Amino acid sequence: MSDVRQLLVAGAAALGGADGRFEAELLLAHALGRSRTWLFAWPEYVPGEAQRAEYERLLRARRDGEPIAYLTGSRGFWSMDLAVSPAVLIPRPETELLVELALARIADDRAVDVADLGTGSGAIALALARERPQARVLATDASADALAVARSNAQRLGFGNIGFALGDWCAALGASRFDVIVSNPPYIEAADPHLAEGDLRFEPASALASGSDGLDAIRTIVAQAPEHLRENGWLLFEHGWNQGERVRALLSAAGFDTVHSVRDVEDRERVTLGQIAR
Repeated sequence: MSDVRQLLVAGAAALGGADGRFEAELLLAHALGRSRTWLFAWPEYVPGEAQRAEYERLLRARRDGEPIAYLTGSRGFWSMDLAVSPAVLIPRPETELLVELALARIADDRAVDVADLGTGSGAIALALARERPQARVLATDASADALAVARSNAQRLGFGNIGFALGDWCAALGASRFDVIVSNPPYIEAADPHLAEGDLRFEPASALASGSDGLDAIRTIVAQAPEHLRENGWLLFEHGWNQGERVRALLSAAGFDTVHSVRDVEDRERVTLGQIAR
């Protein structure tokens, strides 16, 4: 009967690669219903048959390419542990740049209205609601399954300043206007070969790809957002590293001012924003 230490060695060898050991730890901890720290504290623990079987199932699924986040049902974002499922895009660290830029434009001393379009797991909306408790945050998504994940995360985290609306982009906003609108829309080209590789194979295509040039969703948001922004309101969204120039042109043509792009830690244009003036 193998103990924790032996199971981790075998799991790391089965997964291979630089992250094999780390992923084996995550999967074994999940199979045992424990934390990674617990594994280190109890290396001689011998899991039961059902626990070992579940661990082996998770290892096989990971070897087949299924994302760790879907296998464990969670992913960290902005110091929050968020539930995720195949109905939502897996939150990524680079999206925290969008949160930072939005927070810089959301007052922290008064009530303001913020919308997150295509919220998925609710990562962005929840981060903003957490950091700006006086803000009224509306999280929208065209997928009822995705919205259920976001709503569940909000309830578990206990944030009371966030609401939810079902609908496609700004159509979900009704007649409401906002001080800030943010989005991490799909922006990959539909024919991009990366969609058939790695974790992307398992994530919802509707949350990844958007037309032949990847900009269909962004075009829709840019065209619709002015009618839902208050005077001097901001629109911010994430996009692909090579789309900044085209996205800035779209915002300028739609009447946005102060249009500019911000680079991520890899020095790639990652977020573009603009302000509407009336």
